[in-house]
Amino acid sequence: MGSNCPDSAMDNGKYSEELAVAVRIVHMACCLCRRVQEKLVSTNNEQVKSKDDDSPVTVADWSVQATVSWILAEVFGSQNVAIVAEEEIQTLSKPDSADLLEAVVNTVNECLSDAPKFGLKRPDDALRTSQVLDAISRCNSTGGPEGRHWILDPVDGTLGFVRGDQYAVALALIEDGKVVIGVLGCPNYPMKKEWLNYHHKFYQAMSKQSPPASDSWEKGCVMYTKKGSGEAWMQPMVLGNEKLEWPNSARLIKVSAIDDPALATLCEPVEKANSNHSFTKGLVYSVGLRKQPLRVYSMVKYAAIARGDAEIYMKFARAGYKEKMWDHAAGVLIVEEAGGVVTDAGGHPLDFSRGIYLEGLDRGIIVCSGAALHEKIIGAVYASWESSNL
Repeated sequence: MGSNCPDSAMDNGKYSEELAVAVRIVHMACCLCRRVQEKLVSTNNEQVKSKDDDSPVTVADWSVQATVSWILAEVFGSQNVAIVAEEEIQTLSKPDSADLLEAVVNTVNECLSDAPKFGLKRPDDALRTSQVLDAISRCNSTGGPEGRHWILDPVDGTLGFVRGDQYAVALALIEDGKVVIGVLGCPNYPMKKEWLNYHHKFYQAMSKQSPPASDSWEKGCVMYTKKGSGEAWMQPMVLGNEKLEWPNSARLIKVSAIDDPALATLCEPVEKANSNHSFTKGLVYSVGLRKQPLRVYSMVKYAAIARGDAEIYMKFARAGYKEKMWDHAAGVLIVEEAGGVVTDAGGHPLDFSRGIYLEGLDRGIIVCSGAALHEKIIGAVYASWESSNL
């Protein structure tokens, strides 16, 4: 990153090299995901498996994890890199998954061959199957209060991904239990808010009829930040044969200034499996939220709050569900540095120092564009909790 970058606060000091590499890696992973998603949606093939908890996992999940793991080890040395990530290799190693494994190896090598386009080094030779499996299984850190841990969610919102909809690639760095870098790639989340009124599939059909303009809907985005910078940035995704030329039209993002609940937009999950929607619904009523909610999959909700497309996101987990750090780390830091507030429902900061799960979480997670809205939501939680069904 040169000193003429607009995001000079990101360019200097501690973690600047790590951030530069992480942003490039996420750009590359987003391109991988787009390719896989196009194939999935067009062929409806067998490249989707179910995990033990019945959530879907695809070629993209494993391929992104292998690619990120390999690049981080190359740049910083494998002995210096600990990665906490979602996927393991049991399913992929089974005899009946041979075709799936071959698809993952091919996808990883196709992606890595493009690494110079993103300012990263490509391997001298194509990775062998054993090297790809090693890269995935090296992501076996469980985090904790000491040392450096990269936190990766290779495809957050796999359900959205499989359906041809929203998903995110999330990479964060935690040092001594604190999130210090956050990068969030949202390949189907357009740079401009006005494009959100339509389902992006409509634009996919449109784009086949006319070449995309430089700021067209087709550009997803990559957001990033560094702890303590007081800034969060957004770049358009790199498409086709484009090269990632830093700073890649980066622009500052800021949370919304709206603090009146009647004017605020709630960011609502599409997937309902792990959330207590009835409690959230009661809160929406008691706080006085009246606007049509913005419904998106995955950590894209954090992106929406960070750049001012919505003001509030609340998640109250169903009994027995524990929040995992990779579903939140990158998004939380980006929202905070963009001027927002993220706490649990008791008003305490999220604790990323206690391993894979966000242990000690008080009831749920509240993400707001500012302190005034946040206080109103926390107050409503306390008032509603006693009479709730939780």
